[in-house]
Amino acid sequence: MSNAFVSLVSLVSALLICGTPLAQSYPSKPIRLILPFAPGSPSDMVGRTVGQKMGAQMGQNLVPDNRAVSGGTLGLTLAAKSPPDGYTVLVTSPTIAISPVLYANLQYDSLKDFAPVARLASIENVMLVHPSVPAKTLKEFIALARANPGKLNYGSGGAGTTNHLANELLKSLQKINLVHVPYKGATLAAQALMGGEVDEVILAVAPALSFIKSGRVRAVVVLSEKRVPTLPDVPTAAESGFPGFQMSIWYGMFAPAGTPREIILHLYREAEKALKDPELLQRMSNAGMDPWLGTPEEMAALLRSEITRFAKIARSAGLKKE
Repeated sequence: MSNAFVSLVSLVSALLICGTPLAQSYPSKPIRLILPFAPGSPSDMVGRTVGQKMGAQMGQNLVPDNRAVSGGTLGLTLAAKSPPDGYTVLVTSPTIAISPVLYANLQYDSLKDFAPVARLASIENVMLVHPSVPAKTLKEFIALARANPGKLNYGSGGAGTTNHLANELLKSLQKINLVHVPYKGATLAAQALMGGEVDEVILAVAPALSFIKSGRVRAVVVLSEKRVPTLPDVPTAAESGFPGFQMSIWYGMFAPAGTPREIILHLYREAEKALKDPELLQRMSNAGMDPWLGTPEEMAALLRSEITRFAKIARSAGLKKE
């Protein structure tokens, strides 16, 4: 036998005897945690909160690396092109499902270039209107829009954001004409709503709470399956008679495609453990985040279904890839 063949046999035998050295020693150094949005954003908050706990459990830090450029696509590109060795992970929002719908020349394939690790959390959305809008319920808002086609407008954090696509979903479902006014971020859209520049904005519940309590905006409906504990008097869309109008913001952890399965499962188990920690759960609750643990397979299924759903909304809205 050749020396090369003998060496290969020896290597395979050693692996069979010793088990999987990679899994046994992992992680042996800090892990890069790519966050495709700015510090303080919901995606950043979920990533840092869960990542910090996972790092403490594993004895190696998950080091945040914010890449808040190009609507999150830069961070996703970096993650997709990183070595699949378990030392780069990504925590992202539905951006990973929306970007294939909006951009023609992405440098990654959302389904092929990432290995789902875990579904981590969700944040619910609420529809807000300016107090001058004479609609206190979703039914009344839809009736007002029908009676005044093209006269009501809504603000968003920009084309392709969830608060943009949520309104386009409503327009598609109810055949109403609302004018889109994009801003450079949901915060600016919320400020525009309070200033009376726009009539309506869909916003994450957590940042919306202070605006609602101040009376500067009115909460009409939550876009979730069930009522939100912090807004117990605000009905869901289904309760309001419009069951298809749902849009939660979910967050998941991914690794580059090709990352060894044993490392994916190791990271999932650490995420599962973190999301059972009472202190972590309290921190998430205080920030308006709902823990929503899911296996790699469940995260993969969610990603596929969301890509399909957002593509349908984009076609209805007439959005073209740029």
